Amino acid sequence: MLFPSLPQVEIVHFKASGPVVRVEARLTTLGAACPSCGAWSERVHGSYLRYPSDLPSCGRPVVVSLRVRRFICGQASCPRRTFVEQAQGLTRRNGQVTERQRASVACLGLALAGRAGARIAALLGIRASRSTLLRRVMDLPDPAVGAPVAVGVDDFALRRGHVYGTVITDAATHRVLDMLPDRDAATLVPWLAGHPQIEILCRDRASAYADAATTAAPQARQVADRYHLWANLVSAVEKTVVDHRRCLHSLPTIAPEPDPQWETPPHDDSAGEPATGPTEPAGKMAERRRLHHALVHDLLDQGLSERAVARHLSWSRNTVRRYARAARWQDMMKGRPQPRASILDPYKPYLERRWAETGGKITGLALLAEIRERGYRGGHTVLSVWKQGQQGPDPPAPPPAPPTVRAAVGWLTRHPAGLTLDEELQRKTLLAHCPELETTADLVRSFAEMLTSLEGNRLPEWITQARTSGLRGISTFATGLNSDYDAVGAGLTTQWNSGHVEGAVNRIKMLKRQMFGRAGFDLLRKRVLLAE
Repeated sequence: MLFPSLPQVEIVHFKASGPVVRVEARLTTLGAACPSCGAWSERVHGSYLRYPSDLPSCGRPVVVSLRVRRFICGQASCPRRTFVEQAQGLTRRNGQVTERQRASVACLGLALAGRAGARIAALLGIRASRSTLLRRVMDLPDPAVGAPVAVGVDDFALRRGHVYGTVITDAATHRVLDMLPDRDAATLVPWLAGHPQIEILCRDRASAYADAATTAAPQARQVADRYHLWANLVSAVEKTVVDHRRCLHSLPTIAPEPDPQWETPPHDDSAGEPATGPTEPAGKMAERRRLHHALVHDLLDQGLSERAVARHLSWSRNTVRRYARAARWQDMMKGRPQPRASILDPYKPYLERRWAETGGKITGLALLAEIRERGYRGGHTVLSVWKQGQQGPDPPAPPPAPPTVRAAVGWLTRHPAGLTLDEELQRKTLLAHCPELETTADLVRSFAEMLTSLEGNRLPEWITQARTSGLRGISTFATGLNSDYDAVGAGLTTQWNSGHVEGAVNRIKMLKRQMFGRAGFDLLRKRVLLAE
């Protein structure tokens, strides 16, 4: 039951008393092979006990007391005179834990890294420090790469703005195949040369990856990623908006649309009543007052006293009395509350006179000192409220600021369905005010249709229109597309893209932040490749 996959291990005794569970075991094989020369030997030199730690049982640590034998090697040419037998799958040379505990610790390290993994291990009853977990992760072998046919390549930041690496993924299974310590073509070329079966290579617009693919994988079809194409177009639109930002500053003010005039039913003057009159109170409060008034008067009409009505409704007698004395429910609606008396009222004539004498130039602290000499015992807050009321209405609000470059770029590059009504109105006003930006919007819309519909056959016509538009940012972007025409055409025609590579990059960022300051490249690579 303890070691079902190890038939060569025999349990001799099991002791579960105390805080530690002890399992005595021995090996049932007659001999062992020498680790140096491989010769089989059954000559026993001696034996001793090993105490490897095993996985805990119900939170209690388990220690295996394993009796191992030392054999004599019979080969005269072998440098070893004696050697110790090893329980394959249970122990290893100089190991202090069993193989299954080592594997469990490695899994914790892959999933949670050092500190978090050590905390979980302690809760499970496994003694392992954060450094031990990371060492177990580094001891794991790399997974087999296989023979991928379609791959994706992109860079990621080890230290943003300074150090970058390269991640390679399988475009079919979306599995990370390998990670390289930089993003140079010289590092990617050997990896691509070692996999000549690659037929599709999805990449961004970086020239280093394009050169590496052309040099080491000429048989592969390069596909420019649609996400990066759109990101490059947005950057080109931003440059165009910057060149015409004078249109943003001279944009006419947009008057808000008036509220719709809802139709009202015609008033019947046949009864001789005037067309206008006092309106009935409305709202949730008015409806509640009307219902409560009707309820109280119905109960009173049934012969109940005010005390009985209050007991029946679980209200206070004062509340019932107010409803009972009100002839109409409208009388229960409170009017505008009267202002309460203030501690500052006796001093307001003096304050108004001083305010008029100084023309409103006196400070609040000076006024506070003067009225305190005359007996005022209040604070400064009440005086500040009075002073704000004397300063008159607030100055008119300044005119709205012109739209920013970023906002204008968003109006031109976002889907029209994602714009609000105000943004749509501002976009129409901007395009009507600036013909160059209207041309930009037309080019952006046609490129978006070509990108989402995978109509790469329209690319030559679009490049021609963009280069002859006279817009610096758009024409430069079109020239770049023309220089990488084959890859861009494949990106706008085939279903292959680098979306899965971007997902792998986000996962790398998450693992890197999880390991805090210990996320070196080697350890990060192990976790990314193995923690699937």
